[in-house]
Parts: sequence; C-alpha cells; structure tokens
Amino acid sequence: MSYRDVVSRRVLTWALVAVAARMPVAMAPLALVFLVRERPGGYSLGAALAAAYVVGEIIGAPVLGMRLNPRRARPHLAAGLLAGAVGFAGLGAFPAAPAALLAGSAFLAGAGPAAAPGGLRALLTSLVPGHAAAQALSVESMLTFGVWAVSPATVTGLALGVGPHLPLLLAAALMAASVAGLWFLPAGWAADGPDGPDGQERRDGRDGRGASRLRVLARAWPVYVTGAAGLSLLALAELVLPALLDQRGIAVGWAGPLLTVMSVSSAIGAFLYGLRSWPGRLRTRSVVLTAGMSAAVAAVALVPGAPGIAAALAVAGLLQSGAMLTRNLSLREVLPPDALAAGYSVMYAAVGAGYAATGSLAGALLPLAAPSTAILAGVALTLVLTSVGWWGEIRAGRSAPGAGTAVPLGAAAGAEGAPVGGGGDPERRL
Repeated sequence: MSYRDVVSRRVLTWALVAVAARMPVAMAPLALVFLVRERPGGYSLGAALAAAYVVGEIIGAPVLGMRLNPRRARPHLAAGLLAGAVGFAGLGAFPAAPAALLAGSAFLAGAGPAAAPGGLRALLTSLVPGHAAAQALSVESMLTFGVWAVSPATVTGLALGVGPHLPLLLAAALMAASVAGLWFLPAGWAADGPDGPDGQERRDGRDGRGASRLRVLARAWPVYVTGAAGLSLLALAELVLPALLDQRGIAVGWAGPLLTVMSVSSAIGAFLYGLRSWPGRLRTRSVVLTAGMSAAVAAVALVPGAPGIAAALAVAGLLQSGAMLTRNLSLREVLPPDALAAGYSVMYAAVGAGYAATGSLAGALLPLAAPSTAILAGVALTLVLTSVGWWGEIRAGRSAPGAGTAVPLGAAAGAEGAPVGGGGDPERRL
C-alpha cells in the first residue's frame, strides 16, 4: 500500500482545513460538560447541552448533506462551518446564560457544520488520482483518530488550567479558520455516477432502477440501529466519566487523559483489524464486537481505581474501531453505489441519535442515581439496540460475502465516506 500519490501540497492544505473543522466536533461534548459543571445540577445540564448539540447534528446531516452541490460545494460548506463557529462562540462568550440559550447555541454549533465531514471527504478523493482513493481515505481515518486522541486532553487542560469557557472559544476560532482555508482548496468536485456526470439524483427522486430512494435507504435500517448502539457507548464514556471520577474520589482532570487512551486504542484497533482476515459474517462480527465493547464500558462503571478504568477504556476503544468498520462495510453491502452518499448521511444521523438518547438517559439518571448506575443503564440500552439491529439483519436474510476476506484499513475508511474510486481497486468488491 503506497502513499506516494497522496503526498501533495493540496492534500496537506486539505488536512489542515479538516483538522480545523473536526477538532471542534471532537471537543464539543466534554467541553460542554466542563462549561457548566460548577452550576447547580451541572453534570445533568452538561449532558443535556451535549444532547442538544448532537440533535443538531442529527437534523443537519441528512438535511444539509443531501443538498450539497458537488461542483459548487464551497459556499455551502463555508456557510455551515461559519454557523457552527457562531454557535461555539456564543457558548464560550456567555457561559452564564440561561440554559435555554446555551442549548440553542449548542444546537446551532452541531447543525451548521454537519454536512462538512462528508463534503470534505468527497473533496479529498478528488485531489488524488482515482487509484489512490483508498490510500487517501486511510490517511483521513488516521487523521480523525488523531484529532479524537488529542481533543480530550486539550479540553481538560484548558478548562481546568485557564477557564471552562476557553475550549469553546478555541473551537469557534478553529472552525472560523477552516472557513478561510476552504478558499485554498477547489470549489467542489465532480463525481461520476449512474445518474449522470455530476452524480446527482434523477429529478424524480428515484435511483437508476426506478426504486424509491427512501425505500432503498430504509432497507438498511438494521445497520443504522447497530450504528446507533455503537455510538451510545461513546456517549457514556465522554459524558459520565467526569462524574464517575468524582464518585470514585479521583481527580476530574484525569478525564481527558483517560479518553485519550480510548482514542489511541481505537486507532490501534483499526490498524489491527485490517492486518488479517476475520471469520464469520459481518453482522455477526458487529454484534460480537459491540457486545465486547459493552462489557468493557460496564467494567468502567465497576472497577474502583484509575488504572482499571484506563484498562477498560483501552479495551473498549480497541473493539469500538472494529465495530465501526464492520458497520460501515455492512452498509456498503446493503445499498447500491448511487445511494451510498445519502446512506452515509442517514448513518451519521442514526449514530448521533444513539449518542443523544444515551446522553439524555444518563443526564436524567445522574440526579437520581450514582454515575456508575447511569453507565450500566446506558449499557443495557446499547444491548437492546444491538439485539434489535441483529434481529433485523437476520430477518432480512442479509449475508456478508467476503466475510473471511482481509479488509484493508483504506477500504474500511472508504466504506465510511464514499465508494473507493477506480475500477481496478480490489476494495470495490467489499
């Protein structure tokens, strides 16, 4: 696997813009908790603000993502990122504002830039030759894990060392910088697809086979449910961990480093997953990995000391990346190529819904029960969602061809963003 065709000045510029756009997204949940934790009912309010942020993402991703014009995407992306910067700036500038105003700013910060991840991913693949798309998407995946590894420590250090509002002001500045960076990149991209040279859908809203686009997307509902289950565990780790550390008598400043351990472990897990072939169907692998991650998160709630919590989070992160990759590969199997872009938007909304649901459940339970109990309740919800998704896939009779085939990391990354370009790419078979 060679990266020579990916190394260029334009790709480096894209990477800088992508980091500036995605770092605020990774910082937001923990930053919102720190912003209000000193207020009465602070942890519950922080979880509610994080839920409002994710609800914004849930609504913004499909609504805005499906309206991107491939040839003139820059104004659309810039407007969304600028709206996100305004939302983050409102949170950081007015931390003592009423809860309703903070929730509105959090919603705007989540909804505005929700189409940016998919748009930037499509733009990246247009900057490299078609045969190098897998390598480009692999680089993007590693970049994303790096951002998520750095952001918890950044938020914790700034919130505790300087002020709880500073991480959100930094997020606003980074997102505004990403808007300026868009003008150093092409204005858009052109994607060839079954519906025409621009890859746009037919005006009748149907795909190339005449089937309703909504009906095509609905076929993948079990995969969306499983995706929601996977991210609900991330909500538990991010939103309840500070309160759990308080319960255990551990300095809350350890929240950032502990979440960094989980992110680094996820990057390692993604690398290991692509090194070899794995037995069983994709849906079976997804259930096993999600169940293992659930057990690890439950252990976080039960072990008493920081070393045990760190070990449990490391195991959860290791399994999380594999569960994410199997989920994305399953989506590619279920949907036709011309519906994948819309499918990824729906998946983004679905996993956001899982995050918001678990965050809201944890926020409602924290005033009534111990943080460890809130985590265990969230794990139970995750297992219910996983069971529903698994039942749906079995009922639909979907199998996973090539389940025993090695999956390169680049192919897995492509599954999350867009079909890998180039007819000769072996990853196309996945």
